Amino acid sequence: MSLNSHQRQFLKAQAHSLKPVVLLGNDGLSENVIKEIESSIEHHELIKIRTNAGLGRKDQALEAANAVNAELVSVVGRVAVLFRQRKEDSRFILPR
Repeated sequence: MSLNSHQRQFLKAQAHSLKPVVLLGNDGLSENVIKEIESSIEHHELIKIRTNAGLGRKDQALEAANAVNAELVSVVGRVAVLFRQRKEDSRFILPR
């Protein structure tokens, strides 16, 4: 599923008030972190994660999104927004 600009804008607005639920430490994307992102995104559909202070923050966020089969909505500073829509009973109706 690829998001267009209207859908990204809608999801960024929805994520504005969210707090990061997963923090990537110096170990990066470990197996336990992937499990935590997976459970959080399964429950919430739209989550924020905080990447570590190293270089390549967008690469870290993209790697996390790919690991859980989610879309990377945006990266602002050290905070990334990930989205994966449930097949049934989704909270979000995306614009076209």
